[in-house]
Amino acid sequence: MAYIDLRGHQVWSNEFANNGEPLLSLHGGLSASHRWDWTILPAVEKQFHMYSYDRTAHGRTGVRPGFYHFEFQRDEAIAYIEDVIKEPTHMIGHSDGGIIPLMVAITRPDLVKSIVAIGANFHWDAGFSGDEFDGEILISEEDAAEYAELSPDSPETQIGIIRKAMEVWKCEPNLTTGDLAKITCPVLVMAGEEEPFSNHHTVDLYEALNDADLAIIPGATHSVMKDKPELALAVIRDFYSGLALRHSQEK
Repeated sequence: MAYIDLRGHQVWSNEFANNGEPLLSLHGGLSASHRWDWTILPAVEKQFHMYSYDRTAHGRTGVRPGFYHFEFQRDEAIAYIEDVIKEPTHMIGHSDGGIIPLMVAITRPDLVKSIVAIGANFHWDAGFSGDEFDGEILISEEDAAEYAELSPDSPETQIGIIRKAMEVWKCEPNLTTGDLAKITCPVLVMAGEEEPFSNHHTVDLYEALNDADLAIIPGATHSVMKDKPELALAVIRDFYSGLALRHSQEK
């Protein structure tokens, strides 16, 4: 775990020891790798060589221009795969971190072996229930203290990052079902039963893909990995077991 120079920007990068195929894990929006990695690790550590990083303006990685737009985050992921992993990789992510692999697979299908997209919407108009991205921004003392400790930017930067995220979420991502139909790798679409976007949107995502599995976890919210961790991890393990079986049969 250390900073790397990713095409001129200092990015906090993590690599977990294993000799399996590479897997890139992507945390959610306004989160960081240290909050996400240990949640997902039990499902992947025995089979994969896992990588992760704090995306620009998240965790230990500082701000730079354009940082919250999804095309920027897609291009940053592509750069990380090309420069750090250096070969096609499996990708798993939550929320924004689940959207980015879809975008990478559309733009650079040669870089993506499979995707697990958890709590991911493919379009901003996804049936959100109300004013999720409006109103006063409140930062807890805990979150403010963590940001001040980890981020290379000044504490005052945090409120601007959150405002930018809310602004972007009102108009991005902008993928269509036609875009999703271009994805050829296997995809697991997982969501909580009570996501902030509609279940219809999740089903539309699943049905637009060529090679996909769907898991809607009952009684779970957008925090599906915290709400129903054993069930969610079992579904992910089953998906990867299926990939391994498919690969062995193709040999």
